[in-house]
Amino acid sequence: MILKSSIVFIGIILFIVLESLFPKQKNHLKNKLHRLGKNIFFWLINIGITPIIILPITIAATQIEIHPYFKFENLIIGFIFQLLIIDLFLYWWHRLNHEIPLLWRFHHVHHLDETLDVSSGVRFHFGEVILSALVRSAIIILFNIGLVNLLLIEAIILLSSIFHHSNINLPKNFENFLSKIIVTPSIHWVHHHKRQSETDANYSTIFSWWDKIFKSKSFFERKLNMPIGVEGDEEQKLLKLILRPLKK
Repeated sequence: MILKSSIVFIGIILFIVLESLFPKQKNHLKNKLHRLGKNIFFWLINIGITPIIILPITIAATQIEIHPYFKFENLIIGFIFQLLIIDLFLYWWHRLNHEIPLLWRFHHVHHLDETLDVSSGVRFHFGEVILSALVRSAIIILFNIGLVNLLLIEAIILLSSIFHHSNINLPKNFENFLSKIIVTPSIHWVHHHKRQSETDANYSTIFSWWDKIFKSKSFFERKLNMPIGVEGDEEQKLLKLILRPLKK
């Protein structure tokens, strides 16, 4: 747990520094600090519920064994397999969050952010985080994923989320190369386009190939200052964001 937290903390600091030194675009929003405060609020709440809700669910799932399969003598092969399984699960979970109205009520909060940066990568409604942990526990049990591997995978997931939401200006050729393997800002920013046809695409979290395989890849190219958010809706005050899942 300490290793995971250390990796994520170092990654967050690194990405904050990089997007400050090499921003892709300027933040033209009027209430920059207010927006940042809302994003940090959700992050702190999720940090707070982790030891009392998320971690107990996760630990319990790793202790349940219903069959002897998916155990690997080669630790590296086992880790890679489990990383791919979790990432595949995240693709479909993310996609369902857009396709199932009840789940979208929670995920909607994440998409109402009107611009993207490192803080967007940790702006998730705590209800979505809890639901995700509960559903993911079934995958953990089914594939016999151990706690150590899972914590390392979670660190990779968090770093990936922070990276592809970030406002880092990467060299175009380098980003194009990375995009063939992993999700980069140029891919994920399109997912946050205010136009729904783009919002309902590019669901991958770590590896970018899932969208190609399941035909959900958007071919729209990210443009500077393109509208970010939810089509037909606007960013809301903190209390309304907290209560958003209760609204149909």
